[in-house]
Amino acid sequence: MEQGGAIGELELRRKARDGSRRLRGKFPYKKRAILSDGGRTGRPRKEEFAPHAFAWRINQPDQDIHLLIGHDYGKPLASRSAGTLEIHDAADAVIFDATITPELQGAQYVQDFFAGFVAGLIGGISPGFRIPPERVAPKAEVTTEEPPSEGMALIRTIFEALLYEFSMVTVPAYKDTTVEERGGLILPPDPAEGLRRSLTRWRA
Repeated sequence: MEQGGAIGELELRRKARDGSRRLRGKFPYKKRAILSDGGRTGRPRKEEFAPHAFAWRINQPDQDIHLLIGHDYGKPLASRSAGTLEIHDAADAVIFDATITPELQGAQYVQDFFAGFVAGLIGGISPGFRIPPERVAPKAEVTTEEPPSEGMALIRTIFEALLYEFSMVTVPAYKDTTVEERGGLILPPDPAEGLRRSLTRWRA
C-alpha cells in the first residue's frame, strides 16, 4: 500500500455533550507533493491527485475506510464500519468528519495524539491507497514532464486510487491538508460523484 501526505485543515474543537471529540480533515486535490528532490544526479519527482481520484471506494458505503495514526492499524481513531467516520468527496478535496468516542479517548495512544495535535506537532494528513491493475484502470495514473519554466521534475498524476485509510502524521508530503476539532453536530456532506480505483506507487 502506498502512502501520501499533506498539511492543512485539521480542526479540533470542544467536546460534544456525550464526551466525544470531533475532528474534521480536508485532503485537497490538484496540489503537488515533492516525493524526491532527485538527489545529486536524479530528477525531482512530484505527485498530485486529480479531482475525485478517491471517489470509487468513498462512494461505496460497504467499503470500510479508517482514520489512523501514522498508518498503523493498531492505532485507530475512527472508521466507517464503526459509524464514527463520514467521508465526502468534493471536486476540490476529500473531507472527513471523525468522532473520537469517550471510550477510545482512554487509550494512551489517543491521549498522545491529542497532546501532539494541541501542541502543533501533529497536523498533517496522509492517505493510504492502492493503484488498480492496468487491466482494470488503464489510465489510473500518468507521468508527465514538468514545464521547463517551473523546473525539471517528473510529475505523477493519479486519476484513480483505492482509498483505504487517512492517517494523522507529523511530516506529510502534501502541504495543503487541514484538520480541526469541531463541537456540536457534524455538518452535512458535500455531493459526490462516482469513479473506480486502486494503486502502486514509485519512490526515489
